[in-house]
Parts: sequence; C-alpha cells; structure tokens
Amino acid sequence: MKSFLSEISPENSVVVEGWRLLTQQGHVTFKVRFEDILPESFNVRERVEIQKDKAGRQIGTRTTYYQEVVYTFAASAEMNDYKGANIMNFNLADRSYKQVYKSPEFALRPVAEAYFMMNALTITGQLYKNCVNKSIRYLSSEASNNFGYGEVTVTDFMWILDSKKHPEYTAHRNAFLKLKDVLFTISASKPIDGIREELKPVIKYFDDIKKKYPGTSKHDRKLRYASYFNLAVLYYYLDDPQAMMKEASGLVLNDFDSKDGRAFEATAVNLKELFERTKMTTRHFPVNINSYKGPFENAVSVNK
Repeated sequence: MKSFLSEISPENSVVVEGWRLLTQQGHVTFKVRFEDILPESFNVRERVEIQKDKAGRQIGTRTTYYQEVVYTFAASAEMNDYKGANIMNFNLADRSYKQVYKSPEFALRPVAEAYFMMNALTITGQLYKNCVNKSIRYLSSEASNNFGYGEVTVTDFMWILDSKKHPEYTAHRNAFLKLKDVLFTISASKPIDGIREELKPVIKYFDDIKKKYPGTSKHDRKLRYASYFNLAVLYYYLDDPQAMMKEASGLVLNDFDSKDGRAFEATAVNLKELFERTKMTTRHFPVNINSYKGPFENAVSVNK
C-alpha cells in the first residue's frame, strides 16, 4: 500500500488547532504507522425486489447480486517532543473492527462474484485512502482536543419565564435579553474581563429571585431553578468554575430537577481541572500561529 501514500500526503494533513505546522524540527512530532488492508472474506449477497402493478398486486420479483468483502485495517501514532520524550500514543484503527465493502449490484451472479478480483487494485486503493484519511482526521481531532487551541461555536439552553400574568415576567425576560446580548459579544480571541461587569445587574436579579421566592411550592422551586440554571450556564462562559459549582450545588438542593445540578457540578470540575492542568484561568485569548517559532528556528518575522 506504500504507493498510495504518496498520492494523499498524510504528513501534510495532520492539523493541531492553534499550532503551526513545520516540515521538520517542531516542538512535537507525530510518527504514524499505517498497515495494509487485509481482506478476510468474500461473499455474494442477493437483494430481491418485489414488483407490483398499479393496483398493488405482486406480479413478479427482480433479483440482483452484489459482492460483500470484509476487510480490516490498522494504524497507530505516537506524539513525541523535540527532546524525544513520548507525550501520547494514539490507536487510530484496529483490526478487531471489521469493515465491509459492498460492490455495485448486478443482474447476474457470476459478474458480482468476479467484480472485486477484476477491480482489486482500484477498489483497495480507494479503500486504503479512505482508511488513511479517516485515521488522520481522528488523529487531528484527538490531538486538537488534548493539546490544541481551537475555536468553537456552541448552542446552549437557558430558562425564561413564559407566563405573562406572572409579576416577574417583564423583569425576567429583560434580564435574559441583556444576558443574551452580552454573551453574543464574547469572542474566543478577546479577554472577557469587562463582560462580567456588564452582567452584574443580571447576576444580581437572578440572585435576588432565589431570595424573593423562598417557598417550597413547585411554583417557587421552578422559578429558583431557572435562576440557578441560568447563573450556572453564565458562570461557565465567564470561566468561573467555582461560582458555577456554587450554583450547581444550589440547583441540586433546590430539588426541582437535581440531575441538571449534578451535570453542572461535573462540568465545573472539568473546567477547574482544565485550568489547573494548563496553568491558565481563561479560554479567551488571541492565537497567532504566524508568530510562533520552532525550538530550532530563529524568530519569525510577522507582517504588520
């Protein structure tokens, strides 16, 4: 299968978001091993199509045949730093996973039986390219998730009071609209230092709701639930796992829908661990890969 690798150049396809690709001598190097495709079994299958007239009555059948080939592929990768230390290993494809190729359908069984053997080079070449490209995409995804700095766009949920007769209807809706407008100004590449200041009135309103409706009725607990929920989501985007954990715990104790509170607690722990692991306190900062240089490069000049 080596001949096919030169056609797809996988070494140029590994992408780690927020990192600069060098042809050699980078801070990290990926060594990828691709094995051959190995066919394991060949079978001819048939598909029977029932033919009907305009009244829906069966008037006959039509049988077509196709070849089904079970095959396996294996690939692995290791990520090392420029001093030779291993950082992480990746299992990209495993032979325990049986893959299946299906040929086009034919009216004659002998044609289906001979199809793969007659077109073996073309078919295996395409299958191999597909397997390699899939492995490279998986490697890029895993490396970016663990070590990259990629921008993401997300969809999330918040709670809004929908009863126009409720005395909090207008204030609750205005607080949400203010919250939404400010959150939509957040950018991955800009610090969020001023965002929290803008949201102080919103935070105060939702905090006050929890005190204003302290009852044990379902009505009061549901209204408090919306406050805890919205604040937990808000603090997540403000990169404040400690405050998020506080709201999540309040959501659990509020006992309206405690599973949401436990999910928020887990998210807050993960965010806190991320900051501790990376020695950072925010997920919002500029990334300019053109200014980066490898460990053996001279400083990279950047056009202004």
